Amino acid sequence: MNPLAALFIATEKATAPDIAESVEKSANESISTLKALTGTDAMQHIASSLVSFAFRLAIAIAVFIIGKFIIKRLYKWLRKVMTHKGTDASLTSFILSLVKITLFFILVISVIGILGLETSSFMALFASAGVAIGLALSGTLQNFAGGVLILLLKPYKVGDFIEAQGFSGTVKEIQIFNTIINTPDNKAIIIPNGPLSTSSINNYSLEDRRRIDWTVGVAYGTDFITVRDLILSILGEQPEIEKDPAPVVYINELADSSVNLTVRAWCPTSKYWDIYFRINELIYTTLPEAGIEFPFPQMDVHLSKADN
Repeated sequence: MNPLAALFIATEKATAPDIAESVEKSANESISTLKALTGTDAMQHIASSLVSFAFRLAIAIAVFIIGKFIIKRLYKWLRKVMTHKGTDASLTSFILSLVKITLFFILVISVIGILGLETSSFMALFASAGVAIGLALSGTLQNFAGGVLILLLKPYKVGDFIEAQGFSGTVKEIQIFNTIINTPDNKAIIIPNGPLSTSSINNYSLEDRRRIDWTVGVAYGTDFITVRDLILSILGEQPEIEKDPAPVVYINELADSSVNLTVRAWCPTSKYWDIYFRINELIYTTLPEAGIEFPFPQMDVHLSKADN
């Protein structure tokens, strides 16, 4: 069944009799009252009703404005308290979003009650519509459940650098339904929490240290021992590179045009990219100074002269 049709049917079945009965009762009472009054009294009654409604409307508007102001101040105060208490940033953003939505819902119901409308009918309307809305927004509810799981299991938190759903970046905020990450070039990516809670996530910030791998190609005939000692000396001069386990250099591949060396070293996670690019630059400038060549792709062509 179409979700919108389900919403309409569920709402009509649950609330139409109550609302219709309430409207019919109010209309009958008004008609009975007007019939019992003279023309002048009827005009006075209508004028009194309009004044009363205008008064309730003014109170409702005032309550909505004041309530909105109080919710905003309460939101800021709660965020300040949670930040001062050192509450996890992921949990803070999630709770603040949930509190804000809940308070606005209560405010709307209160305004409806001040206007004189039957709030029980509206509550029944919301309750019955919830089933159909749940069918129509099943993905959204999945995202909400995913957000709860993320906060409980903590596969990542605000400030972590993660890779998920084809995107990589720093987690900026964990909301009720979505997680916002900032890419290295400062793009804001909004990812639903549902897929995040059920798929693989590469959290680069979870461990304190990472291994860096470099591939260095040298020409055939180059002395491997000389190259290895030179690269190890470059790595040994970097204070951020850990001594245990020690850096290593291996011959990884005898390729078509070069001998490919694999260089591995460990460093703090926060220094990964700084060290990676720095060592690339040092290897590129230092090895040629020692007479070690980086070969270009090449191909040998042999020509032979055939007899007539």
